Amino acid sequence: MAAPHQTGETRTGFQAYAVLAVFVILCLGVGYLGSAATTPNLEPWYAGLNKPAWTPPAIAFPIVWTTLYVMMAVAAWLVWRKKAPVYPRRTALVAFFVQLALNTAWSWAFFAAQSPGLGLIVIGLLLAALLWTIVAFLRVSRPAGWLLVPYLAWAGFATVLNAAIFAMNA
Repeated sequence: MAAPHQTGETRTGFQAYAVLAVFVILCLGVGYLGSAATTPNLEPWYAGLNKPAWTPPAIAFPIVWTTLYVMMAVAAWLVWRKKAPVYPRRTALVAFFVQLALNTAWSWAFFAAQSPGLGLIVIGLLLAALLWTIVAFLRVSRPAGWLLVPYLAWAGFATVLNAAIFAMNA
């Protein structure tokens, strides 16, 4: 008979939903930290950069990022609440927190440091950490891993946009 921590069961009850709230607050807090670096540098620095014609309108960014942060929180919560062996869950959550730190670091590298080149380095690291996170999440909870795929798509798009801005302003 398998030990209880190795079954496919999930944690339920008030504690589980309190942890979900913590993950949502944490992820939205990361978004807030990123916006603290971004907002003061939109005018005149970012507005003055040459950007490709396919750059999304400014209103798209807070909508997309808020949605992605909530999806990230739910994904991390699904991994946390899964009663799976400790090592895969711990590895998945470590990967999650690494990519979350790099997510914040990108805003500070690109906007606060006003450096598309440094931003490109950080976002490259972010993509690698995000792939690690998705693979680790899929090992614990397939829905959790799939919840991060739109984030990967957006981060991939952001990487191409960052590279284009870097090239156009070199």
